[in-house]
Parts: sequence; C-alpha cells; structure tokens
Amino acid sequence: MENIEKRVNETFQYLHEHPEISWEEVETTKYIANLLSKENVKVITFPDGPGVVGEIGNFDGSIPVVALRAELDALWQNVDGTFQANHSCGHDAHMSIVLGVFWKILQTPALFDRIAVKFIFQPAEEKGSGALKMIEKGVIDNVDYLFGIHLRPIHEMKFGFATPVLIHGATVNIDGVIEGDDAHGARPHLTHNAIEIGAQLVNFINQIHVDPSIPYSVKMTKFHAGGSSNIIPGNATFSLDLRAQTNEQMERLKNRVNEIIKNLGQLYNTKINIIHSEEIPAAVTNDEAIHIMKKAIEDVLGKEGTAPPVITPGGDDFHFYTIQKPNLKATLMGLGCDLTPGLHHPNMTFNKNALMIGVNILYKAILHTYHLSDKSGK
Repeated sequence: MENIEKRVNETFQYLHEHPEISWEEVETTKYIANLLSKENVKVITFPDGPGVVGEIGNFDGSIPVVALRAELDALWQNVDGTFQANHSCGHDAHMSIVLGVFWKILQTPALFDRIAVKFIFQPAEEKGSGALKMIEKGVIDNVDYLFGIHLRPIHEMKFGFATPVLIHGATVNIDGVIEGDDAHGARPHLTHNAIEIGAQLVNFINQIHVDPSIPYSVKMTKFHAGGSSNIIPGNATFSLDLRAQTNEQMERLKNRVNEIIKNLGQLYNTKINIIHSEEIPAAVTNDEAIHIMKKAIEDVLGKEGTAPPVITPGGDDFHFYTIQKPNLKATLMGLGCDLTPGLHHPNMTFNKNALMIGVNILYKAILHTYHLSDKSGK
C-alpha cells in the first residue's frame, strides 16, 4: 500500500483547498466516500444530507464497537478581504487523521476479525447540530466506545504533547428581535428606542451573577438597528453568546437571560423575542475511555508528552453523543501541533508533522480498547 503519511498529507491538502460550510459538505462527503469505497468496505451515506460512515471489521455483535469521529465542515469567514469557506478549526486535519487510521488498519488484515471500527465523518459541527443528526440516523446505536480528536492552539499545548481529554464547556448562541414602531427623530415620545433597549439588555446581562467557582460568561455579540439618522428605530436584531463550564451552570445562565428579556419587554411594553437558539453541551467524561487514550498517547509520545486534561470554554458537539447515549464510553483527545495564531483565525496554521502523531495515537487507542498489541512495531 502507498505510504500512509504521504496519503494523509495529500488528503489534508485537498480538503484544505476544498472547504465547504455546514450542511453543504456535499463534495467533501463524495470525496471521502470514494476513498472508503476503494478499499471494499461497507460505506454508508445519507440521501437527505451530507455525512458518511465507513465500517471495517467484525460486526457480528461478539465484540465491542469502536467509532472514530471527524468533522466535515469549514467556517465562513473573511480571509484576506474575501468572505469564503475556510478550514480554520482543523476539521481538514481531523478528517485526514481518521482516514490515516483507516489506512493503517487496512495494512494489518489479521485485525479484521478482532475489531469492529466505525469511521464517522459528521457534518455541521460548527452549527452544533451535526452530531444530533448522526444520532438521529442511528449511527451510534451499536457503538460502545467513541474517540475524537481536536487540534489545540499553541498557548494551550505545544507540538509533541497530547491530552487524553478535552473538557469543553457548554455554549448557547441566541438570536433575538426587538419589535416596535419607528418614529421621527423630533418625536422620541412616540416610540421606545430599540437601541436604548439593547443598551439596557447589555447592562442587565452584565449584572448576572451565578456561582463564581464555575467559569461562565454572557455577552452581546451582535446588534443591528436603524437605517436613517433622523429616524428613531423601534426594531432591532441581536445575538447573545453564553458560556459555562458545566451544563448545570448553563441552565442557571439561560434562566437568568430569559428572565431579563421577559422583564425588559414588560418594562418597555415592547416585544422582545428569541427567534433562534443553538446549544452545545459541556463535556461528560468517561474514566475508561480517558485511560485508554492516555495509554495510547504514552505509547506514541511517552509519559513526558502526555498532557493533563485541558479545561476549555470552547464547545464541541461531540458531547451530544454522550448526552444522548449515557452508556457510551467516549473521549475527545487534544493534539498539540504549534497551532497559531489560534483556532478560528482566518490564517490559522499548524505543524503538519502532527498529523501522523494523531494517526498513531488513535490507532493505538483502538488496539488498547481490544487489548491487542501492535505487531507493526510502530
């Protein structure tokens, strides 16, 4: 078989140059499905949307099923003055790494009867809804262990290190509207200024206080009102970003925000409504999965390269899998790769030598799950 490292690097380059945003990953799905199909394994696609699953091994129910998850989607952002799809969150790397594990397993046919591995390529992680769609499709119904991977920024972890678990916080993004009537700039008594209401909303959410021992934040991230300088706007749209390190803390935040919006609407006798909300839960960790991943990292990077758990306020819809299936043993591994300037930066870059490190760690995690030794000596 062609050198795996070469294939992984070529795959990464292709995926990096052909990004697609959430729920539009049609060509990416076709590309990965084609790579899987070439190896004569079971490939599952979905007629109503993007996403692809490959299966290799023994699925007769006699052994546990292990799944690897990678994300298909890119972000939509301004890159050097042009708005475009852009892989600035590392999903191109994650797909390439998981495919590398697939190719590495194929090099050892003796494993096929002793393992059962699903390769899940999931759409729309950036929208926080792709994992839920995969769950709805029954993709993890027979899965016992689930492993994922995410590149980490350099300020969090340098190249040559990896952590067996990323402890993400919960995230909620809210889009809302203020509905009222416009008025002439000379007659402010005839309406309630939506800008003033928005300012009050900012003031009130800045005064939210919940348990300070658990990290959290609430902030307005978007506000739009008005069009002409001589018209007092009665209407506006806004967005709020809520973060909390635990799901319980997030519930407290959401309740406080909802109370504020309700009371502010009553104060101004104005309709303030939430029109859209996206939620990603905080991580629910599993000791057995973390232990397996820790052993895999030690095999590849040594104990000196095994970093402690990373607690991060960022979110990942990977955690929906464990929320929806509580008996699932899952962990999301963090990979150091000298990533700069940061995740979601339009010019994000990282050390590509980390790709094969990721491949080898996930491969070892599969072997450890089944208590198998690595006959390749690598």
